[in-house]
Amino acid sequence: MVETNLIHQPILPSNYDKEKNELQFIKYSKKTKSICPICLSTLEARVFEEQGKIFIEKECVDHGYFKDVYWSDASLFKQQLRYQVEGDPIENPNTISADDCPRDCGLCEEHKTHTMLANIDITNKCNQNCPICFANANVTGTSYEPSFEQIRRMLVMLRNQKPNPVWAVQFSGGEPTIHPKIFDIIKMAKEFGFRYTILASNGVKISEDLSFAKQLKKSGLNIAYLQFDGVTPLPYIQTRGYNAFPVKKKAIENLRAADIPTTLVPTVVKGVNDEQLGAIINFGFKNLDIVKAVNFQPVSFTGRIMKEDLLKKRITVSDVVKLVEEQTNGRISRYDWLPIPAFAPLEMMIEKISKEKRSTAATHMHCGLGVYLFEKNGSYITLNRFVDLEKARNIILQELKTERPLINDLIRKVSLLYKISKTIDKQKAPDYFDYNDLLKVALLNQFKEIPEVLKKKGLFVGCMHFMDPYNFDLERVERCCIHYATPDKRLIPFCAYNTLHRTNIENKFSQTI
Repeated sequence: MVETNLIHQPILPSNYDKEKNELQFIKYSKKTKSICPICLSTLEARVFEEQGKIFIEKECVDHGYFKDVYWSDASLFKQQLRYQVEGDPIENPNTISADDCPRDCGLCEEHKTHTMLANIDITNKCNQNCPICFANANVTGTSYEPSFEQIRRMLVMLRNQKPNPVWAVQFSGGEPTIHPKIFDIIKMAKEFGFRYTILASNGVKISEDLSFAKQLKKSGLNIAYLQFDGVTPLPYIQTRGYNAFPVKKKAIENLRAADIPTTLVPTVVKGVNDEQLGAIINFGFKNLDIVKAVNFQPVSFTGRIMKEDLLKKRITVSDVVKLVEEQTNGRISRYDWLPIPAFAPLEMMIEKISKEKRSTAATHMHCGLGVYLFEKNGSYITLNRFVDLEKARNIILQELKTERPLINDLIRKVSLLYKISKTIDKQKAPDYFDYNDLLKVALLNQFKEIPEVLKKKGLFVGCMHFMDPYNFDLERVERCCIHYATPDKRLIPFCAYNTLHRTNIENKFSQTI
């Protein structure tokens, strides 16, 4: 992709100081709870601003004082605060809180967000031995592989969640493609009515066998979540132990042939692949026919690490978005990104218009950010360069406050569509951008299908920073929307599972190898 100078300026927040090139806020501080990185006991903690950064600090009586970078840019951190929404708990919790959060996860009645994406680890076995791994696959000495019946019960539990059944399930591991019943498992999920079935994979088996990829599609797989750390050999040698780049390219080739939309998932490590973020986005955009998203994941330190190494290697969400801004010559600005709860008003409006109870994205505003890119003139442009998203959001918020019991529903929808359409700059928008289709699908069809313009021409770029024991914030855990389903019919927030619960669950339901 040819690099060009920044043409379309982002629509900046009102509290942006152009002279200082930053957002203006009062100094930030809050109390929360965290855990000791050594003994994992629950501790009082403080998240605070210092020297333009956000830190988290805590002290364990047995293991001393800990301080870590929470977000490297305080102004960006504080910009997200306005997007927080009220909690949206499920109506049928699986467990009852024993005032021991985050150890009594279930979900309990205290959890503030429903399940937007459910993970089911179907095996801890793997055909790689990566130095970086959430699951610590191949090193436990045990085989964790829930039975087909246990997986069925987990799927039933997810579909029984109220007020809305879970839409998306992701099968993970270990490496789920090596499970002997992977096709049957995907097929079962589709039969239960999951709209999106996702496979988190290193791509090795997919790259080796096109017929395997086609069988995944035939079984009902909707999305491949492909581990993808860079566009040169070195990052793979450092993170995976060998040059896996040819494997990734072949996997993408086979996924294209099988017509399986793909998300690239780079684990971002400072000094390893943080200089390739722009190149990874460009790679995704050049393969837009099959790559529909790039989801950066800053590395989590689940093991013990020296304080000096932690500060040296830590990379945060704000680091990623600033690096992307630099590496795309400003084509993607740090101010183009939005957190998940920014779109909660749209869900609330859909619920109001449809008169059907919907779940709301009450996720914590500091878990991650995302931006949509669209092709234009051989390059790309971010959505908010031609849509005033803040103005559209305010229109929806105002409409939510308005009670019009006598107005015809159809008239109300058309009126709202018209108002929102006025936030679109048609001269800056790509020629093919069908904003009427986008709005109709959103407000008339309640997003029951993905708008064509997003499926064909859009690339979503996200950054989700999963926590580890050093930057663990209980407030984020309480609003987590990505949950692990377990064989004992519980749902455990992602970061709590990987820092506190994974070993216990796998030990409980594993067999010694």
